[in-house]
Amino acid sequence: MSSDWLLHPQLEQDTVALGDLALSRVLISRDARYPWLILVPRCTGAIEIINLGDAEQTLLMTEIAQISRALQAVTARDKLNVAALGNLVPQLHVHVIARHRNDAAWPRPVWGVHPPLPYQPGGIEAFAAALRPRIWLD
Repeated sequence: MSSDWLLHPQLEQDTVALGDLALSRVLISRDARYPWLILVPRCTGAIEIINLGDAEQTLLMTEIAQISRALQAVTARDKLNVAALGNLVPQLHVHVIARHRNDAAWPRPVWGVHPPLPYQPGGIEAFAAALRPRIWLD
């Protein structure tokens, strides 16, 4: 991890920080349409997964699985989508999205289908509270 690492401004704007894992910052997307987490490895200059060292790649995959299990536990999802696209935001980040057959974009990808739907007051905090004990097994 880099001491000079900064979160990309677009990710900062579109998310709420949930906390840090060993490698990655865990973010919640502000789009209430989908239970959606984003992992951002705290490695300056990383654009692709292959920009990480072997140990960091392995740790990222472990963290993706950890986040996926947490989403699975707190959502009635039909499918988990995991993607590292980076077409608009070049900083390496991995989306983990719980999808439902009746969600607004099903079966298409979530990007660009609808504008983000803000959470109701307290909604993002409730989602975070449900996730924290599943991610950080205190």
